[in-house]
Amino acid sequence: MNFNYHKYNFIEMPLFIVINLILSFFAQNDGAFKEIIINPFLMDICLGFAGISLIVSFVKKWQLNITYDVFASSVLVVWFSDWQPYFKDDAPMFFVYPVYFAMLTAVISLIVIGHQSYIDKVTLRAMLSLSSRTIIQPWIIMICLFISLELHQNFLFFPTMMTLLIIRFGLSGYLSKHNN
Repeated sequence: MNFNYHKYNFIEMPLFIVINLILSFFAQNDGAFKEIIINPFLMDICLGFAGISLIVSFVKKWQLNITYDVFASSVLVVWFSDWQPYFKDDAPMFFVYPVYFAMLTAVISLIVIGHQSYIDKVTLRAMLSLSSRTIIQPWIIMICLFISLELHQNFLFFPTMMTLLIIRFGLSGYLSKHNN
């Protein structure tokens, strides 16, 4: 019996989705989980993973789904733990943003990346052209996400950049599966 992996639609970026759901679940509760997540040592580890993912994203041949997953997950944990002291404990953004990120990633994974339909050559060329633009290269979006971590007063910049990273991931994933 031959198992064909590409025949089935799997959720992409599973670590990112799971971490988002865990953060949104525990966001409104004080407890041991929040103490673990706010630990500076964990933030340093996550920043290290995000930095390695950023470096890997510079090499086009190494741009894998795992790079997006590890980077987005690491930055999310840093954002959650670093921004906690600047806002009230029950700030809705610590619940709403992770749910939004998880839903957006799941929808893009299942509908955009998992959907194997025929597209015309003009649309494919336009998507390839858009994908090659410098402004939406993954490493530029990742650098902007690093910058957004320090902009506590502009609390919409982080979710905007994370949304752009997820959309870029969807475009890359769709084009990689379409070219195979």
